[in-house]
Amino acid sequence: MAKASALLGTFTQETLLKSYKQMVLIRRFEEKAGQLYGMGLIGGFCHLYIGQEAVVVGLQAAMQSQDTVITSYRDHGHMLACDMDPRGVMAELTGREGGYSKGKGGSMHMFSREKNFFGGHGIVAAQVPIGTGMAFAHKYKNDNGVCMTYFGDGAVNQGQVYESFNMAALWQLPVVFVVEDNQYGMGTSVARASANGDFFKRGEPYGIPGKVVDGMDLFAVKKEGDWAVDHARSGKGPVILHIKTYRYRGHSMSDPAKYRSKEEVENMRQNFDPIERIRQFLQDKKIATEEDLKAIDKEIKEIMVETVDFAQTSPEPEAFELYTDILN
Repeated sequence: MAKASALLGTFTQETLLKSYKQMVLIRRFEEKAGQLYGMGLIGGFCHLYIGQEAVVVGLQAAMQSQDTVITSYRDHGHMLACDMDPRGVMAELTGREGGYSKGKGGSMHMFSREKNFFGGHGIVAAQVPIGTGMAFAHKYKNDNGVCMTYFGDGAVNQGQVYESFNMAALWQLPVVFVVEDNQYGMGTSVARASANGDFFKRGEPYGIPGKVVDGMDLFAVKKEGDWAVDHARSGKGPVILHIKTYRYRGHSMSDPAKYRSKEEVENMRQNFDPIERIRQFLQDKKIATEEDLKAIDKEIKEIMVETVDFAQTSPEPEAFELYTDILN
């Protein structure tokens, strides 16, 4: 994986600092979610995003306000990158009324129409045709919007993904298909699950262009995100971004991740951590001092204290909520 870019690229100093803060927020949020899960305060499934922060933050920085986002169950980072309130996200994890889905959706199923975030979907690859439909809506309404549709390396071999590729290409829909390749689908490595791991080529039969991206480098993600969004927005149809990243934790909180060595994980943490790379860049280029970065850490810590307090003190939903928000 390439070293972090030597130049700001399409970032300004202000937007780079904002992106850094978002990445730190996602990291600390997920660490705290893991702690609360261990304490029994979060039930059900919980998939953490630790290590993959540069992917959503870099792509979100390339998007415009009218664009939409849809993803799978490893979704907390996507929500925070969309500027959803961390208190509402954490409250949803703890099943409280103040959560984004009133405490009824949990980790995998929360939404925010206000922030154009449409889930969080627990069924592998089910969000891909939905994202394609959202792109159709953008084109139908002529609102100049693009749908960023995320899915993982485990989902990329599902049949509905290719049905979506076909329709998106046929109708030249403004959709960016983002393969978040964290190298393991649950406990199975990409090499053992995919005959061809070059996912950026999967759209070639449909005429869909693709690129492979270093997902541990915020600058690289932003650069190719700009290209992908511009391509889709200009009416040229869908694109595929194969973003190679890495999750430090198990597939979910119940996964001890014994299928990979401690040395492999430690190597990624020590040499390729996306947050540390930007932290070092900010200091090397004198964009931020050590004191500035400590101030950011303190600010994020205070946000997390408020977040956890809200998630623990918000009331549980009333019994009648079992019968609301149901489509017949």
